[in-house]
Amino acid sequence: MTLSMYQASVPRFANILGNLAKILDKAQAHVDAKKLDPAALTGYRLFPDMLPMTKQVQIACDTAKGAAARLAGIEIPSFEDNETTLTDLKSRITRTLAFLQTLTPAQIDGSEAKIIVIKRGDKESRYEGMQYLLGHALPNFYFHVTTTYNILRHNGVEIGKRDYLGNP
Repeated sequence: MTLSMYQASVPRFANILGNLAKILDKAQAHVDAKKLDPAALTGYRLFPDMLPMTKQVQIACDTAKGAAARLAGIEIPSFEDNETTLTDLKSRITRTLAFLQTLTPAQIDGSEAKIIVIKRGDKESRYEGMQYLLGHALPNFYFHVTTTYNILRHNGVEIGKRDYLGNP
């Protein structure tokens, strides 16, 4: 059996984003039980030169929707980066999941050799579809989800590996 580009992307993004939403539920329960200021979590950074938790979730969502849209050859949905609460972040995940659910295998399968161009400022990176997905998009996605997990775990939210992995 062959693993298709669709199977390697959309279901993987959706599964981990669903797990991340459940982790944010546990973070909210932690904040409520300890009567904490939720901004202590959403604004937390693991190191001063790293982005805060809010931005980690935003980038994870952007990576998932961006990668899927690029592979499908469609416009990337634009979300404002205006989330400030755990509830806002869960809403962003929900919007990302809703977009991912609109994509079909027929839109993404066969994109292994498709040229993907990423522009950041004046820098341009070119990838073939498979290289982009496996060497850039998935590692970037998992990095930001893992950083979110680490921020919450560091701040006492009772989560573990099973929460991160869920039921793939």
